[in-house]
Amino acid sequence: MFAKELVDLRPDAIFSQTTPATSALARETRTIPIVFVLVSDPIGSGFTTSLARPSANITGFTGNDPAIGGKWMELLKEIAPRTTRVALVSNPATGPQLQFYMPSIKATASSIAVEVSVAPVHAKEEIEGVIAAQAQSGGGLIVMPDAANVTNRDLIIALAARYRVPTIFNDPIYAELGGLIAYGTDFPELFRQAAEYIDRVLKGAKPGELPIQQPTKYELVINHKTANALGLTIPESVLSLADKVIEQ
Repeated sequence: MFAKELVDLRPDAIFSQTTPATSALARETRTIPIVFVLVSDPIGSGFTTSLARPSANITGFTGNDPAIGGKWMELLKEIAPRTTRVALVSNPATGPQLQFYMPSIKATASSIAVEVSVAPVHAKEEIEGVIAAQAQSGGGLIVMPDAANVTNRDLIIALAARYRVPTIFNDPIYAELGGLIAYGTDFPELFRQAAEYIDRVLKGAKPGELPIQQPTKYELVINHKTANALGLTIPESVLSLADKVIEQ
């Protein structure tokens, strides 16, 4: 409904954030240029057939490279070496297509002897059960890029702390709010780049002239206070890579 109302205003361009929002807008217009951010898989989502030459009225900046899934797994194992099981937390209705990240996650997990499972969360009320189950099995969590996870981030962080479950997130803000560790895109930089695309569209550029780009700048943030509370010792090899370490 809101997407249709926006398109009916006939703007010169539309800025969109996340896959669900971009999908809703794509259903309403094939002519108004749309510049997106935080879309995991624009080809898999049907927005285009080529990143280099967008085939429709849509272009923008992906939220993550698929290879980052392996990095999440690797960092979680390094920071919590006793972890042998990891669940991927995502809401099927609002999260990314897991197959986008799954190859790199599974490849890394196999190399470090970690068992991977998917933990679908359809509602806020299901989150505690997922985290409690991982606590009972001595497992860890990867909180996937997901609009529902963003909405429930304070609850996820609090429950991971309460149940003492090592957890890695994709957005640095999670670690700043108390999450154990986060590795992901420098989002302010991504939004600055999107603003440049909007400017070029308003000056006459077509989406097909603006390649869809993947992030080039990532941030690693570690919450040392949370690690201490979980009884984890952060290896110097990981600390040396951190862009920010939160001590208090």
